[in-house]
Amino acid sequence: MLTRREALMGTVAGAATAALLTTMPEARAAAEPPSDISKLPREHVELVAPPFVHAHDQVAIGGPKVVQFHLTVKEQPMVIDDEGTTMQAMTYNGSIPAPMMVVHEGDYVELTLTNPETNQMLHNIDVHAATGGLGGAKLMDVNPGEQATFRFKATRAGAFVYHCAPAGMIPWHVVSGMNGALLVLPRDGVKDGDGRRLKYDRVFYIGESDFYIPRDAKGKFRKYASLGDAYADTLEVMRGLIPTHVVFNGKANALTGEHALKAKVGETVLIIHSEANRDTRPHLIGGHGDYVWEQGKFANPPEKDLETWFVRGGSACAALYTFRQPGVYAYVNHNLIEAAELGATAHIMVDGEWNDDLMAQVQAPIPIPTH
Repeated sequence: MLTRREALMGTVAGAATAALLTTMPEARAAAEPPSDISKLPREHVELVAPPFVHAHDQVAIGGPKVVQFHLTVKEQPMVIDDEGTTMQAMTYNGSIPAPMMVVHEGDYVELTLTNPETNQMLHNIDVHAATGGLGGAKLMDVNPGEQATFRFKATRAGAFVYHCAPAGMIPWHVVSGMNGALLVLPRDGVKDGDGRRLKYDRVFYIGESDFYIPRDAKGKFRKYASLGDAYADTLEVMRGLIPTHVVFNGKANALTGEHALKAKVGETVLIIHSEANRDTRPHLIGGHGDYVWEQGKFANPPEKDLETWFVRGGSACAALYTFRQPGVYAYVNHNLIEAAELGATAHIMVDGEWNDDLMAQVQAPIPIPTH
């Protein structure tokens, strides 16, 4: 069983990492911001749970600003499939993935992380969009009962992952739910490869997760009373590198049925797909990627007309598609075993008028002619 000291302190991850941690500028974290930053306008954003994203401007209005976000760590059991399998999860704001934050290139992100005293673990946040040692993680180490704030400049436009990164326990925290996405939009909006502006009507935020749930002697998924109780068995499954669940937004079928995403014919949707741990390859059955930033970075020209795209583990991808036909579209990880058997499937229900020019049934099924 994981002791409280192990939970709070983690394991030293080698001499190089230890040396790096000791040189982080803790003193600067508490310093007053430079005078030019202190004069910038400030905006506090209330985050919303995925698959939705908080309101934002696609083109920046005015100059840079300081955008304030607040995340609260929630350690909690979560049901991850329709059979009631329960995982001892670690989350930001209680959702898997964590909420998406949206800013513009050149803005300053001011992020506060609260770790309530009722939690067991030390937590922090490594933001892939940030420039500086460990993505700011060392500046944000918070034990239960603590809170910290750090600021970084969004210098690169694109979709980025963020995740918890406590020394010695990073994989466990990441695959237990502590990851999310940050979208940094170009100040003048997203563009195609020829410099023309692209607009979207909706954003769908899909976070793919791989979970590793221990089984008992009879092959049934085990339940644990606490994170500490689950740690050793979970680590053993993790080291096998074979997930028991691969899901979108925290649970198998989380985005199907009554929770399916909704759009209309003629609407353009921006899909942000994040995966903090493993490679994946999304595919929209019946649709395409009109414009796809596979590496998630808007300084690079998008690929066009893709059938399936690739998301590297530890990154987020952006894909833009305008729906042309009504119906139910399946959005899947095109490792179809993981989609159909482990849970990596979402549905998008699209309303509108059918276009026979794009697709039509020429003849309904009939018996095979005998002559």
